[in-house]
Amino acid sequence: MRAFLILSVTALLAGCMDPEMPGPQDGRALFMENCAICHGENGRGDGEMARSMTRVPADLTLIALRNGGTFPRAKVMSTVDGYTRSNIDLPGMPEFGELLKGDLVPFDSGDGKPTPTPRHLVALVEYLESIQQAR
Repeated sequence: MRAFLILSVTALLAGCMDPEMPGPQDGRALFMENCAICHGENGRGDGEMARSMTRVPADLTLIALRNGGTFPRAKVMSTVDGYTRSNIDLPGMPEFGELLKGDLVPFDSGDGKPTPTPRHLVALVEYLESIQQAR
């Protein structure tokens, strides 16, 4: 009975998590669709809408530099998925409900524990990590 339960849980998790991980190239298209209007095509905070906003969008190429040279995967994911932010913290930052839909992939936010996370969110975070400036 125990072996059956373990096999069932393993099969369920395997069905929820597609092993093919998204890369930065997958996230770039999502970034252009959802973020570039404010953050700009290169993520520097100079998108079309930036000039009309009361708070200038962040330069997303400097996230690692602002964090001692380390890209804070968990913090970035929390900002993108909206679970730990509010409109008080980031006025005008929209919710990205569509990015929460779809299949799940294992995402390691830096704690060594892969968590099932929507593929689109992982792709976007991978892209943001790929555009970080060294200095």
